[in-house]
Amino acid sequence: MAVLKVVEIMANSDKSWEEAVKNAVKTAAKSIKNIRSVYVKEQTANVSGDNITDYRVITKITFEVGA
Repeated sequence: MAVLKVVEIMANSDKSWEEAVKNAVKTAAKSIKNIRSVYVKEQTANVSGDNITDYRVITKITFEVGA
């Protein structure tokens, strides 16, 4: 039986939500091993005029403990 833990990570990108999610996983992987999945909980963006300037995501990253 595997033991899984979940952490919330907020990340951003100036290009896309997809890149923001990748940044969240990259950041988490610096200190967390055995990442199994990522769930996008929330997406937001900052807007200036008629342009999106920053994409933000809140993710839940699941990883296996003691693998």
